Amino acid sequence: MIETILIDNARVLDVKKGRIVENARLLVEGKYIADVGTSGEVDASRADRVIDAGGKVVMPGLIDAHMHLSGLRTGDVVKEPLLTSYETLVARAVRDLEALAEAGFTTVVDAGGLIALGLKQAVEEGTVVGPRIVAAGAPLSQTFGHGDTHYLPLEMSDVRSPYRIRPFASLICDGVDECRKAARYALRMGSDFIKIFTTGGVMSQRDRPEYTQFTLEEIKAIVEEAKAAGRFVHAHAEGDKGIVNALLGGVKVIAHADMIDETGIQLALEKDAVVVPTLAVSEHILTYGRELGLPDWSLEKESFLFKYHVERARAAWRAGVKLATGTDFWGGAKAFRHGDNALELVLFVEKIGMPPIEALRAATINAAEVAGLRDQTGSLEKGKLADLIIVDGNPLDDPRVLLDKNRILLAMKAGSILKDRITGPKP
Repeated sequence: MIETILIDNARVLDVKKGRIVENARLLVEGKYIADVGTSGEVDASRADRVIDAGGKVVMPGLIDAHMHLSGLRTGDVVKEPLLTSYETLVARAVRDLEALAEAGFTTVVDAGGLIALGLKQAVEEGTVVGPRIVAAGAPLSQTFGHGDTHYLPLEMSDVRSPYRIRPFASLICDGVDECRKAARYALRMGSDFIKIFTTGGVMSQRDRPEYTQFTLEEIKAIVEEAKAAGRFVHAHAEGDKGIVNALLGGVKVIAHADMIDETGIQLALEKDAVVVPTLAVSEHILTYGRELGLPDWSLEKESFLFKYHVERARAAWRAGVKLATGTDFWGGAKAFRHGDNALELVLFVEKIGMPPIEALRAATINAAEVAGLRDQTGSLEKGKLADLIIVDGNPLDDPRVLLDKNRILLAMKAGSILKDRITGPKP
């Protein structure tokens, strides 16, 4: 039997129109929003259960459009994956999913890693409590790419090798034919989208963020394979030339974009791409990296990128490029900790200068597009999935209320309640 829930006495945040609807109601029927509007517009007689929002703000559930369920707890990305059992990492990732739900996240986009693919089914069947997972699985990297673990033997970097390091192994591929086969392998693993690296990065030892990776022909081949399967490509791209190559190749989502230039900005606009700047991870690397044991080579590269990152994200936004919130957090005890992911939204306001409503759109509508779910979630509209949170405070006035998990009173994903501090346990 499908249960119908009425959320009454609410202030509903319409992220599209950028306003609060006062004295509002929202009717949830099964997984979907059946109706939303003022108390005079929504028929309450259909409800099997009523939740009194107490005049609090009801808004779309938050989305982290670029993160990783790794189970890591330190900044030592060199030693910890080698010295920690895969089972322990998975158990920690389950706790991270619970923390994300507590923080009001109803969807997360795992942009590379094997744990998320395995946990996705467990979340869908209700065995594990957490947000919806949209997962890339193993990313595609060239030899000497960002996904090639340079300080280890090559065979330990490839997911197809019995000697691979889980959960971080990539699909190493060089040349158009290998790239096609790797893309097909990723799809065979169950990937929701294909993740590639078109530049070097901070957390890869011997390359640099400004180095280009994959040729344009290789990128186009991967994009073609993704499109053939109804998927899209999400690229790690930090240097200006690698960003341009990704966009020319048909990539839909550009992650990081630290050094995006005017050519990249214009291409992003022309191609209707979405940029996910991931400011939060940079903030944490610079603030906590040395204390937490990040390698010196990673700290040097992040310091190099810092002078570009915020300014180029601001330039892209001012030009009209769609930005989405993604933290690139991988889990941690002090920094990079899942549950603190609303920091990205706050940084969009405080660093880039976005009005709060635009930052909220980046964390809902635009992030839903990155997840491939824009028609299904990201706003509170009739027919969309009932992904919502009830917040004690108005994030239009102060986005920092979303950093306080105690002020997230209720979280609902597709009509299923993940967190409830309003009504208590269901009888």
